[in-house]
Amino acid sequence: MSRRDQGSKGKPSGRGGNNVRKGSHARGNAPIKKDTSKLPISRENKGGVSKKKPGDGIRLNKYIANSGICSRREADTYIATGLVTVNGKIINEMGFQVKPTDEVKFDGRRINPEPVTHILLNKPKGVASTNSESKGLTVMDLIANATSAKVKPVGRLGRNATGLFLFTNDDVLINKIHKKGMSRLFHIELDKNLKGDDLQKIQEGFKIDGKEVTVEEIKYVDNAPKKEVGLRIKNMGNSIIRDIFEHLNYQVVRVDCVTLGPLTKKDLPRGRWRTLTAEEINLFSMA
Repeated sequence: MSRRDQGSKGKPSGRGGNNVRKGSHARGNAPIKKDTSKLPISRENKGGVSKKKPGDGIRLNKYIANSGICSRREADTYIATGLVTVNGKIINEMGFQVKPTDEVKFDGRRINPEPVTHILLNKPKGVASTNSESKGLTVMDLIANATSAKVKPVGRLGRNATGLFLFTNDDVLINKIHKKGMSRLFHIELDKNLKGDDLQKIQEGFKIDGKEVTVEEIKYVDNAPKKEVGLRIKNMGNSIIRDIFEHLNYQVVRVDCVTLGPLTKKDLPRGRWRTLTAEEINLFSMA
């Protein structure tokens, strides 16, 4: 039932009815035409018709307000005084539309209208850590229902590697990791026992193709053959582990990331994800 029907109890409505508003004039059953001469004019377009198309984006003042900086009214003042840039350009235009791909900065700091989100995944084997559609199933597919925020993967893991994988839209954390790295502990299985001398070489560090390779720690796994080692490293690349061992004539059989910064795989089965708690996020800031 429509609102109009609900508002006219006991009166016939619809085609051919006599549902006439008070003060209006109608001849017979002729349809009543709505007077549009006094309709309010859109603020965005004085012509009365909004030019905004679906998917164009949102108004800049709303974008700023959604980021938690201030109210929309206050945002208009900040925009007018030149404190806001979009893609590096100062924007003073009221009603400017911001697209999802735009970089918006307030007083020199990038802002995001989405809540800061951190997702931890226990990556299974055979899943790529890239968004490329040509790679088949990706880690982004596994967390598709985790959040509406535009999170992105931090670091890389090979397709056949398993273990902890982080996603976030937290630019501060992402920049920190890119600059300083993030400690990750890997359980690695080789095709043969790792010699003590080679373990020492890895611990001391060496060069591959002229680039210094350093690790935080490497040890044999307790109660396991010496072809299984634990390697702690800050490098966030995808191939660094294979490069290290292939340089010493070993083949990597299995790689599993068991800790990521302060995070562990506890209560997180393979292929499952969870949202980080506020306490866990605070641990990153202290790392």
